[in-house]
Amino acid sequence: MNVALVHDYLKEYGGAERVLEALHEIFPEAPVFTAFYFPQYLGPHRERFSNWQITTSFMQNIPMADRLVSPLRLISQYAFESWNLDKFDLVIVSSTGAYFPNLIRTKPSSKHLCYCHTPPRYLYGYATARNWMKYPWGRVAGEFFNHKLRQTDFLAAQRPDFFIANSIEVKGRISKFYRREATVIYPPVEIADRIKNSELRMRNKNKTYYLAGGRLARAKNIDLIIEAANKLKLPLKIFGRAFAGYGQELRERAGPTVEFIGEVSNRELSGLYRQAKALIFASEDEDFGIMPVEAQALGTSVIAYRSGGVKETIIEGKTGVFFDELNTESLTAAIRSFRMKKFKAEDCRDNAKRFSRARFKKEIINFINNNCA
Repeated sequence: MNVALVHDYLKEYGGAERVLEALHEIFPEAPVFTAFYFPQYLGPHRERFSNWQITTSFMQNIPMADRLVSPLRLISQYAFESWNLDKFDLVIVSSTGAYFPNLIRTKPSSKHLCYCHTPPRYLYGYATARNWMKYPWGRVAGEFFNHKLRQTDFLAAQRPDFFIANSIEVKGRISKFYRREATVIYPPVEIADRIKNSELRMRNKNKTYYLAGGRLARAKNIDLIIEAANKLKLPLKIFGRAFAGYGQELRERAGPTVEFIGEVSNRELSGLYRQAKALIFASEDEDFGIMPVEAQALGTSVIAYRSGGVKETIIEGKTGVFFDELNTESLTAAIRSFRMKKFKAEDCRDNAKRFSRARFKKEIINFINNNCA
């Protein structure tokens, strides 16, 4: 079977790119088609894609394309429609909801499978990295263009033969906005099988700080976590790269107990998870939320905003606690509640095993064998 992989673009490394990696492990000879590829922005993860066969679109050569990711969505459909993928028997699209990769062209006999992380958040009222609605001109222009883009998005969503959703949350969005059915296959999370439960218990005794981070975008509400840390004088470590001026804004808000670490490798991140009292996760309308699962995989419980996919991955009272409002009072109350409870590292790790990389690859292969062979 001749297979191709399609991804919105490669400029940052997160949960969607980990899915792409796992798909590439299943099909190591498959070329990857993407709007553009800027490895210089991938930090410690740039080598992950260095030996791949990556084909970029005309958008790669647009001046300052690396700084125009958001406005370039207005022409992104032409990038994916420009490719003729007739020679492939199976095309797997990893769609992050940024662009419209399902507009690729395939031959009638080929199978088009979409692994959907979410329909575009900016088109359907979900929290996004950039708040364009705060300016009057942004609201007017945004609503005009978004109407056109929603039409394009719906058209693109009719092209795949099959949809796979990364969570029950996203399955509901696919049904609501696209009127399509989807199968849920949770994304892959690295599970540290070599770490014994006894070792996790020992490490659990030496935890001294709370952890937050990832892609530091406004929808992640890192500013709220900082406010809670300031109020409780909570030792807090924040990792990850910030969007535009948001990083400076966060640093200005941070009190003396808050430390910014910057981008970290997977190995460094594993160490941060292991030594944290808890991961604080305040993301709004999260599609799946891979970080809470990563934390649990390393024996660390989670304090999370009750929203989106995290409701599927955290067992309340056993592997973490939820807070119900995006304000300092609700979060600080959850932190205080967390301090009064005891969580077992082995419970967190056992729960995380439901989302292993091996499980993901097995379920994807079974789906393809049953539907696309």
